[in-house]
Amino acid sequence: MLQLVFATNNAHKLEEVQAIIGNKFNLKSLTDIGCHDDIPETGVTFQENAQQKTDYLVERFDVNCFGDDSGLEIDALGGEPGVYSARYSGSRDMEQNIELVLERLNGQASRKACFKTVISLFLAGRQYFFEGAIEGRIIEERRGDGGFGYDPIFIPNGYSRTFAEMSAAEKNLISHRSIAVSKMADFLNQF
Repeated sequence: MLQLVFATNNAHKLEEVQAIIGNKFNLKSLTDIGCHDDIPETGVTFQENAQQKTDYLVERFDVNCFGDDSGLEIDALGGEPGVYSARYSGSRDMEQNIELVLERLNGQASRKACFKTVISLFLAGRQYFFEGAIEGRIIEERRGDGGFGYDPIFIPNGYSRTFAEMSAAEKNLISHRSIAVSKMADFLNQF
């Protein structure tokens, strides 16, 4: 069974990805390999940040691995929060990040948004990239208790519920991360 290290300690992300790729791969977290470092994310694009994660792990642990970077891009905010989604308010407190988004969108007619994910996979000495995106809109107040991040304020196009109101299985069928992970899983199945 192929072992892959996912450059995260986020339990939600790990569960989401494991559910998508199934049991064909032995998925490990950073903690599982003894990596307790805060891997830098200094890129200005999702791809740069994702690649920084895999480069870091390859240099220090010499493992097959993948890292992702995801974010929310809002048209009326010029693409913000973008690569700064996790720390948009200056902290990693998602409640503060959501509040800032809602505050900055107050009075805006357009609430169009897009969640994006880029995955960098390092496998057998080569680098590969996979992308996923889902369009939607930002609502005016939080709804739902599931998910994480901006899920309580994002409704994907064609739906009436936020990601936070959907079950994990339902969200995994359509999310930006699931699209990118599914592309990677298809690639891995043919590798």
